[in-house]
Amino acid sequence: MQTTIEIVDEVLRNFAERGDRHYGEDVTERQHALQCATFAQRNGEAPSLIVACLLHDYGHLLHDLGEDIAKKGVDARHEDVGANRLKRHFVEEVVEPVRLHVAAKRYLCWKESDYLAGLSAASRQSLELQGGPMTDDEGLEFETLPHYDAAVRLRRYDDMGKVTDMETPDIGEFRGLIESFVRKAA
Repeated sequence: MQTTIEIVDEVLRNFAERGDRHYGEDVTERQHALQCATFAQRNGEAPSLIVACLLHDYGHLLHDLGEDIAKKGVDARHEDVGANRLKRHFVEEVVEPVRLHVAAKRYLCWKESDYLAGLSAASRQSLELQGGPMTDDEGLEFETLPHYDAAVRLRRYDDMGKVTDMETPDIGEFRGLIESFVRKAA
């Protein structure tokens, strides 16, 4: 069984080894994660949501499908890949917003008439691969999920976290916060 330190070392190692990849935006995976977490922190979000913002695209760091998979028409289901890996060690309040952040994009496209127009070109492209805007039934069902509100807030930070050359803390500065959401062994 891994210790908390080993678990967080693995997460940070994946960011160090693969975080310089791009995914269709003008920022790297690491820059995007840090920006999302920084925006959440500046807005006084709960610590669990800050960590979810930092880790929301963790699934992108775990695949070797390349940086331009959406252009190739591939949906790697990074939200599920990341959440499934994270749920081994992290609490539900971190994992479920990660799992639901793509659904939150689809939800917001259904719920808010102007949301789709504000998406980046890469987000619009991936939206089509992810199923497009939700239907009425899907949207109403999404609103019943326990972590849907946190996922929607995470999604808004996801949309914001695409600023070229934004100053953020180093990922190591989030280490203690990340460690605090590792599930304790029973």
